[in-house]
Amino acid sequence: MTTVNGRPSAAGADEREARAVAEAARESEWRLPSFGKELYLGRFRLDLIHPYPRPDAGAEEEGERFLARLRDFCATIDAQRIEREERIPDEVVRGLKELGALGMKIPRAYGGLGLGQVHYNRALTLVGSVSPAIGALLSAHQSIGVPQPVAMFGTEEQKRALLPRCAATDISAFLLTEPDVGSDPARLHATAVPTEDGAAYLLDGVKLWTTNGVVADLLVVMARVPEGEGHRGGVSAFVVEGDSPGITVERRNRFMGLRGIENGVTRFHRVRVPAENLIGGEGKGLKIALSTLNTGRLSLPAMCVGAGKWCTRIAREWARERVQWGRPVGRHEEVSKKVAFIAATTYAMEAMLELAGQMADDRRKDIRIEAAIAKLWASERAWEIADELVQVRGGRGYETADSLAARGERGVPAEQLLRDLRINRIFEGSTEIMHLLIAREAVDAHLSVAGDLIDPDADPRAKARALAKAGGFYASWLPSLVVGQGQRPGSYAEFGPLAGHLRFVERASRRMARSTFYGMSRWQGGMETRQAFLARIVDIGAELFAMSAAVVRARHEHETGPDGRGTAGMELADAFCRQSRLRVERHFAALWDNSDDTDGKLARRLMEDRYTWLEEGVLDPSLPGPMIGPSEPGPSEAEDQHRTMG
Repeated sequence: MTTVNGRPSAAGADEREARAVAEAARESEWRLPSFGKELYLGRFRLDLIHPYPRPDAGAEEEGERFLARLRDFCATIDAQRIEREERIPDEVVRGLKELGALGMKIPRAYGGLGLGQVHYNRALTLVGSVSPAIGALLSAHQSIGVPQPVAMFGTEEQKRALLPRCAATDISAFLLTEPDVGSDPARLHATAVPTEDGAAYLLDGVKLWTTNGVVADLLVVMARVPEGEGHRGGVSAFVVEGDSPGITVERRNRFMGLRGIENGVTRFHRVRVPAENLIGGEGKGLKIALSTLNTGRLSLPAMCVGAGKWCTRIAREWARERVQWGRPVGRHEEVSKKVAFIAATTYAMEAMLELAGQMADDRRKDIRIEAAIAKLWASERAWEIADELVQVRGGRGYETADSLAARGERGVPAEQLLRDLRINRIFEGSTEIMHLLIAREAVDAHLSVAGDLIDPDADPRAKARALAKAGGFYASWLPSLVVGQGQRPGSYAEFGPLAGHLRFVERASRRMARSTFYGMSRWQGGMETRQAFLARIVDIGAELFAMSAAVVRARHEHETGPDGRGTAGMELADAFCRQSRLRVERHFAALWDNSDDTDGKLARRLMEDRYTWLEEGVLDPSLPGPMIGPSEPGPSEAEDQHRTMG
């Protein structure tokens, strides 16, 4: 790795090394079946998601009892107070602790509630509808904070020591991002140097955007251990006490939305971390982080579902009550299309979330692709839903809840929701990073058989072996993409009026796989730079997964739901699939008819200062300072902003 004074340079690792680090961290084996993986290979495995899975009766009853208590408590929360004061009141945090909300996912054996992913998701949907900041607090604590990696990779001693604390009293945080390090782990600067006696590590570095970091009692910190005698080295995960000497929360950050979020900048200077606080062994940190996020990412779509449900209610009430030109605005076609999009998309988001959550609980499927799709797709659609609600509400959508209430109207916080939801397209992997992550899995089969064939550095013998291997794979795989059940008019008849949508999904899945193969054939090793092409492939698969989830949910509800709900679900699923099919066709068309090349050239020329004249005639209102702040290790000169909650 390129270094300066023993640390990664500002430029960081080169592209090849960065890819190697990321590739080493990803889970490469597929031990369990995956609906998403098969979908991208052109194989529509309906049997992996149908019949629509549901929690067993005991888990359902227990989970719903907790949700009822949580609902009663959430009804007492003053959400606008959190918005005004930019802080979650301590009494709210105390109440959540008393309910056991800090330990929803922690097993009963360690003091938690032992809820499954389905009811944990439903809890976040409920809490997030009241205050996304509270949802972020609970999610960061349980989905990616100390409980999840310790439960998955910790020793029994670590579980007994840490999980009861996390279930009852201690708030945790996950610290990976640095001022100059986002999704590129090869550039990680923070270090954990073993002491001479091997009893501890000395932690140095600066971490940015530490959700819960301002108030955390326990931290999961990713830092690089240097290689040495007896030390494998590499990025490693440590549990660190939040009040350890040498830790300074240098500031609490403020954002566009999520005003109550406790997110800050944390500096570590020679922080002594006992060796027994290392999770999973040296060099396992990135694998732990990625594995934790496989299910942890479901927390964001859970809160997106809450937003969609609330938007559906407000859109319904407003579209019916507001009258323009002699009839309710919801009866005007342009508005009705927006209202229909909000309701139908919310139905599909919830179907996708419940399906992925139950598959996570069953543990009989590999859901890394499904969870990533749910995060990607729901965060994009929820933002669109909130934007459409603001548009439907007009001037009132742009006005704050306090302002509306001050003049005697219902204080609908539509503009706040839009601000709060915007971060979901960035949190826990931006849309662009999620496209790359899912695309890597989508083309995994191709790379596994043709990797050396398209690698410019591979020697002739390796290329020859790869050619033989690829020939065998494609000889059997490509013919399977020609015909399928989607071309048979009677296929999926048990789904009634929705059968045609499943036939479309099956056909589109094969078409998507063929398009991926054509792209591999055309660009070979250059495929990885065709990010816009890969993003469209990913988005097609995401829509197909959403359609599949909506249809199997609708059929399940039609057979088992209360009177009227089954028919309504079929209507919502049908409307959603019709909307989704149009998006899929646009993505397919854009695979080959686009402005990607000219856009890339223009962007490069812009960065080469060719168009600076375009910026003339305006002033920059930005406050002074570098684009990326300094993050050199050393003692802190700032006042510690850390505090405890509850």
